[in-house]
Amino acid sequence: MSAAPGIQPAPAPTPNSPPLLDVRDLVKHFPVRGGVLNTAQAKVHAVNGVSLEVRRGEVVGVVGESGCGKSTLGKLVIRLIEPTRGTLLYAGRDITRLSHSELMPLRRRMQIIFQDPYSSLNPRLTVAGLLKEAVRFHRVVPERELDGYIDALIARVGLRTESKGKFPHEFSGGQRQRIGIARALAVRPEFLVADEPVSALDVSIQAQVLNLMMELKAELGLTLLFISHDLKVVEHFCDRVLVMYLGHIVETLPCENLHARARHPYTRALLGANPVDDPDDRRPLTVLRGEVPSPLNPPPGCPFVTRCPLAMEVCREKMPPTESHGPGQAVACWAVNEPVVPASSR
Repeated sequence: MSAAPGIQPAPAPTPNSPPLLDVRDLVKHFPVRGGVLNTAQAKVHAVNGVSLEVRRGEVVGVVGESGCGKSTLGKLVIRLIEPTRGTLLYAGRDITRLSHSELMPLRRRMQIIFQDPYSSLNPRLTVAGLLKEAVRFHRVVPERELDGYIDALIARVGLRTESKGKFPHEFSGGQRQRIGIARALAVRPEFLVADEPVSALDVSIQAQVLNLMMELKAELGLTLLFISHDLKVVEHFCDRVLVMYLGHIVETLPCENLHARARHPYTRALLGANPVDDPDDRRPLTVLRGEVPSPLNPPPGCPFVTRCPLAMEVCREKMPPTESHGPGQAVACWAVNEPVVPASSR
């Protein structure tokens, strides 16, 4: 399948090229304000020391329960919100402290698809208006080619070109998400953050949108950070997955044969909580006991200690290091990273 006219594939990676995205020790704290003077009373620990790499052409999934920091991480890596500390390298360039004007040329290269396909679209603009606004701002094509470029873009995401004069409220949820994808592609990016792009859609529509994204990824050579709470979707769509819990990455592993590879107790719990495909398989679903710690006051040791069935004394006292467990896999867990020396004997 060839690319639509005017929509060019991203450049292919070269041997030994640096990661397209290199995140080092990224932290984001949100102040909680109150009192008469509206001063900071506490802080929400949304992202806590996250490090990751995304190679060109790769699709990396980020999974975890609601509130674990997935969406915050997605917005941080493209500088929609500012990090508290840490380093962001994009194509080898440090973009952590770039000013608004210095960052603007990079905005074309990195885009986001938001979770809610309605609230993220301007209700006062037609589909053509939404797309033309971005294309004109970044001067993607000359004005004389604009109408043809917009028509090709709309057709490429599976919508009728006749619908370009309609407003967002005139479309279904799946169609609105296609418009969101078209808007992200309009400026010819090479890196996309997809923030739960199908979670608000019906199951049948989810499959259509995911298939479209897979086609576009292969056709245009896109690199994606795919945020989801559904491990089944991630296993189907991604090359690697990062498992987040309370702002930390607790496991990184390839998506191939995910059930057999998973080692962290939280990852295994997420897999066990997914309904099985076989109706004759009556295995019980995994239900984690215990309470999720407050991000206002996270525990001093492992963030998963209050719900972990393998928790030991050392887990309550010290953060586990992230250790390698084979190609592409790393786990942060005292119980998994043998041998474990009890804290009392250290």
